[in-house]
Amino acid sequence: MNKKAICALARAVIETQASSITSLLERIDDQFVEACTTLLECRGRVVVIGMGKSGHVGSKISSTLASTGTPSFFVHPAEASHGDLGMIKPSDVLLALSNSGETDEVNHILPLLKRIGVKIVAMTGNPGSTLARHADVHLNVAVAKEACPLGLAPTSSTTAALVMGDALAVSLLETRGFTREDFARSHPAGQLGRRLLLHISDIMHTGQEIPTVPVDASISQAIVEMTAKRLGMTAVQEEDGTVAGVFTDGDLRRTLDKGMDPHMTSVSAAMTRGGQQISPDALAVEAMQKMQSHSIQGLLVTDQDGQLVGALNFQDLLKAGVV
Repeated sequence: MNKKAICALARAVIETQASSITSLLERIDDQFVEACTTLLECRGRVVVIGMGKSGHVGSKISSTLASTGTPSFFVHPAEASHGDLGMIKPSDVLLALSNSGETDEVNHILPLLKRIGVKIVAMTGNPGSTLARHADVHLNVAVAKEACPLGLAPTSSTTAALVMGDALAVSLLETRGFTREDFARSHPAGQLGRRLLLHISDIMHTGQEIPTVPVDASISQAIVEMTAKRLGMTAVQEEDGTVAGVFTDGDLRRTLDKGMDPHMTSVSAAMTRGGQQISPDALAVEAMQKMQSHSIQGLLVTDQDGQLVGALNFQDLLKAGVV
């Protein structure tokens, strides 16, 4: 094994691929804008087709479109000729991929789709090809050469098509005003989804699970409540239900350091007045940020009237996958 030769080949592949991507910059022109406009005006879905490696790339482009606000699905062109054409409606737009532009399975179904009024956006490496001529809009993704030393395996050409697909998807995303919250709604199982969709009310402890003692309770009573509820703190409430403060593990350590008698000292003398609070409608990620900025392990949850409605600690955020 010649290590230097292997590294040289790998670098050559990367340089060739990089050059192919850079060449796409000059093709972001009126045709690209027209392609974006056609996809934006689509009243149905963007149907992506492609055969072989182009099909794999097309499937990924379709997935990216769908997750960024442009409804899309992939149809295998060979299967389309055997019944799957019924999935495509006149209100849809076809995004067809073929490096040569002469893929029989793709071109065979073009007249049928044009007959029902489907608009076609083609992505090929051959502007004079059958697919390019039949398309309403053509995007040129031609490359000078493949990264494969034999010049046979689709490498640079598939990379160029993939990058152009990403350029389309991101341009559509920005134009539609697609937000992080919109993205999270289509990715509810991911960490981003949990960060942007999960609210305090979804994970906080409520009812009997909330650690709380009256303002005239002793420190020892607060310790018993903290031990029972296991959140590392307890709320201290006024008679009207509003929060007077919070007594935490840290307050307990400071109390013992000062030599206070837990049985004889009121919790109000040792608590943190007010304490850090958060609304139940706030995002869970806001709780994490608040805990980190104040170097604390828990928060009391209060409504707009200052009434205690819940409590949570850092462990709750960990369990919910927010952290």
